[in-house]
Amino acid sequence: MKIALGCDHGGLEHKNAISEYLQQNGFEVTDFGIYELQSVDYPDIASKVCESIQKNECQLGILVCGTGIGMSIAANKHKGIRAAAVSEHFSAKYTRLHNNSNVLCLGGRVIGVGTALELVDLFINTEFEGGRHQNRVNKITEIENK
Repeated sequence: MKIALGCDHGGLEHKNAISEYLQQNGFEVTDFGIYELQSVDYPDIASKVCESIQKNECQLGILVCGTGIGMSIAANKHKGIRAAAVSEHFSAKYTRLHNNSNVLCLGGRVIGVGTALELVDLFINTEFEGGRHQNRVNKITEIENK
C-alpha cells in the first residue's frame, strides 16, 4: 500500500516519525513535505496529498498540522476525499470502518508522537465495513457531486 504524507510547521516531528514507522512496517511512503521547520500554508500540502489519492498514486493519506482541523477542512474540499481529524483511538478505527475515510488528520500540538503512531496503525489496518455504511458514503458522494 502507498501512503501519502504531509504536514505544516505544526506537524513536522510527527510526520517524520510516521514516515519512519510506516516504512519500517513495509508501506511505501510518498512524502509531500515539509522537510525542515518552516512556516507554510497547510492547504498547499493538503492539496498535494489529496491529489495523489485522486490520481490513484496513493491509497491513503496522512496529514499533520497543529490541531489536525485545518488540514481536515482543506482536504475535504477535494472530490473523493473523506478526511477525518482524529485524536483518539475509537475515532481512528471507526472513521475507516464506517466512513471509509481515506485521509487521517492529526494534531502535532494535540497528541504525542506515540499516540499518533497508534492512531496511524489503527487507521491503516482497519478495512471499510461496507454494508449499510456504503449507502451513507454514497450519499456523501451525491452531495459532493451537486
